[in-house]
Amino acid sequence: MMAQSGPDIGEEAAQSTMALGPLAGLAREDFVGAVAVMLQQTAADPVKAVKHMQGFSEDVVQIMTGKSQLTPEPRDKRFMDPAFQYNPFIKAGMQYFLAVQKGMKSWLDDLDLDPIERDRASFISQIIIDAVAPTNTLAGNPMAQKRLIDSGGLSLIKGLKNAYDDMVNNDFMVSQVDKTPFTLGENIATSQGAVVFRNEMMELIQYTPQTQEVYAIPQLTIPPQINKMYINDLSPEKSVVKYQVDNGIQTFVISWRNPQKEHGHWGMDDYIASCIEAMDAIQEITGADTINLSGGCSGGQTLSVLLSKLAADDDKRAGAATIMVCVLESKPDDTEASSLVSQNSLELAKRRASRADIIPGSDLTRGFAWLRPNDLIWNYVINNYLMGGDPPAFDVLFWNADATNLSASLMGDFLGLYEANAFATPGAAHVADHDLDLTKVTSDLFILGGVTDHITPWRACYRSTQLFGSKNVEFILSQSGHMQAILNPPGNPKAKYFKAKKKGKMPASVDKWLEGTEEVQASWWPYWMEWLHARSGERVKAPKSLGSETHKPMESAPGTYVFD
Repeated sequence: MMAQSGPDIGEEAAQSTMALGPLAGLAREDFVGAVAVMLQQTAADPVKAVKHMQGFSEDVVQIMTGKSQLTPEPRDKRFMDPAFQYNPFIKAGMQYFLAVQKGMKSWLDDLDLDPIERDRASFISQIIIDAVAPTNTLAGNPMAQKRLIDSGGLSLIKGLKNAYDDMVNNDFMVSQVDKTPFTLGENIATSQGAVVFRNEMMELIQYTPQTQEVYAIPQLTIPPQINKMYINDLSPEKSVVKYQVDNGIQTFVISWRNPQKEHGHWGMDDYIASCIEAMDAIQEITGADTINLSGGCSGGQTLSVLLSKLAADDDKRAGAATIMVCVLESKPDDTEASSLVSQNSLELAKRRASRADIIPGSDLTRGFAWLRPNDLIWNYVINNYLMGGDPPAFDVLFWNADATNLSASLMGDFLGLYEANAFATPGAAHVADHDLDLTKVTSDLFILGGVTDHITPWRACYRSTQLFGSKNVEFILSQSGHMQAILNPPGNPKAKYFKAKKKGKMPASVDKWLEGTEEVQASWWPYWMEWLHARSGERVKAPKSLGSETHKPMESAPGTYVFD
């Protein structure tokens, strides 16, 4: 495999950053079950198996005689080294792998499977096939062999040291990021602000205004519960927080506490209650009657429950809402991985959650990595172990590696909402002391999806435009994937987004919406800020200090809970 530079491998992995979604309900039994279905189908029709074995054998003969025409896809970076073309032994190893890949696909296409079973089988088989790629071994990776010779064996020694360090210090998981260059509050999460409210579950951070005047209606961001809040403030050049305060938005962000064993009872009801406490504090500090809200991924799901709760209580404080890279209505065919979720896996996951206090962040990270093994495991095995390289120092991956635990009760609540399809089915779930019903929510909505987001696919994100009772809904499609779709600031030369050419009601068909869009070669942030300004009230004099007499400023941003 051609050596990848740190930023390149980091950029690829950053597209696969972790997120809470239906994959939280996967169980190992479903992996085994998917394999069992394939074997059962094969046993039921052995003639097909013989036919495909025959085809594989013919490919092997062609490889052995040097006549094989099997070539990798041009986009497959694993086989870009010239040795895969000109070294007969290296080339043969690659072609054996491609023959297995081709045979597996042909076999699956021939099996009598329903669409969901086929997706499951395809997903599992690809994980298995990727694990046996020749580039994952020193013998089959020409670049690693060259590095070994050029370094006089030092690359192998360094690779063994990296592997040992991961076994001892990283819970047997390959390291994805070099954490040493980053220090919270010094070169990451550096926006000025202070904690202005704290309870057992969260800290509320108010950020220092950077303009003489600010908009009267403040903004509260609700981050995901399984990662730290500073994704909103990674670095000055791609900080959502900095962009907001530089544009006159009174910015508040919740920082969730990393739950420990004694906090396993924290459920969605408690998180919603904390959000309401945060709104109470913001209202007291700013004097605003309305608060705009924002949330991404699982934070978007929490925000949606909050909006429903406020509507049910006839609480008019919720202003405009921004929901980013968040799927509220999931379907089995959204991704191949989501096709693995079954009633069996959901029941197993709920039972496990009921017996646990917390779901360790390391378990969530490990499980998610094996769902994207090429991006999150094998790339690093090659770079760190075979090549003896260091993982990249990449801020998004530093944040991604800073995963938090998940309370078992909250896990159970998320699984229950998913199982009941509660966001799309009014009254199907009773949560936070009300029957969840998004049709009663009338806030103006700004919904964001990412073109290459495989975690929360943008077409699934688009469904949210049809779930609320809101009359004014805007959907923006940002290039890139998941968190990278959000962190897409002005100045990024690759930035572009799609928006509807004409204002009006979002069509039910995502394809119809796509037909009526225009591509904008720029960051979506200025467009969002224009949308937000129009819904943030009048300009008023910026406060001279943070907090208030009732809510005095405490520790400087990013607070204390972020270090747990």
